[in-house]
Amino acid sequence: MLFRISRLVYRTVRFVKRRIWQAVQRLITHLYFYLNGVHYGKGMRSYGVPVIDIMDGSQMVVGESFVLINGMNYNNRIGRQQPCFFIANLGGKIRIGDHVGMSATALICHESITIGNNVTIGGNTVIYDTDFHSLDANQRAGYADNALAATAPVRIEDGAFIGAHVTILKGVTVGHHAVIGAGSVVTKSVPANQIWAGNPARFVKELSTDAGS
Repeated sequence: MLFRISRLVYRTVRFVKRRIWQAVQRLITHLYFYLNGVHYGKGMRSYGVPVIDIMDGSQMVVGESFVLINGMNYNNRIGRQQPCFFIANLGGKIRIGDHVGMSATALICHESITIGNNVTIGGNTVIYDTDFHSLDANQRAGYADNALAATAPVRIEDGAFIGAHVTILKGVTVGHHAVIGAGSVVTKSVPANQIWAGNPARFVKELSTDAGS
């Protein structure tokens, strides 16, 4: 009997504590978006607090009903937990459409990352539109060379599903309703209505147009 009461008290306190803390974290997230000049639509829900760093001359725009899960205390606890990272520098532009959900995702943008509508991005995925460093050893030596690194836009089109722990590199377009398997490294563009997986990601099979409609 005492054990049941103790367990009930523990669960009640945990529930109340989480609800209060979630409300505070959502307010903090909205404040971070505002301070970084991020334009976002109605219905945004943030569980935990992301890392947001939109540098001068860069931009981030988010559509409606954006859901992001940060850290280890929330719904999508699949391991390798971290906050979401939204980093734009060197004039980079991040654009996220309506009804997009992501967990522990990092978007690092030095040119352009565009995510369409109704896109689901699995936990611990990273999207880079830059090589970060020059391929020239002399340019890499002795100083930061981000500004000299090659960049190319990344685009994730409407209805795409990106599995957990995926890496998407510069210049990639993931087509409408395409699916990227967990753990993949995507180095080239994926046509619409196809499943790709592996390192590097390769074609697996076509999706039916009914499944992608």
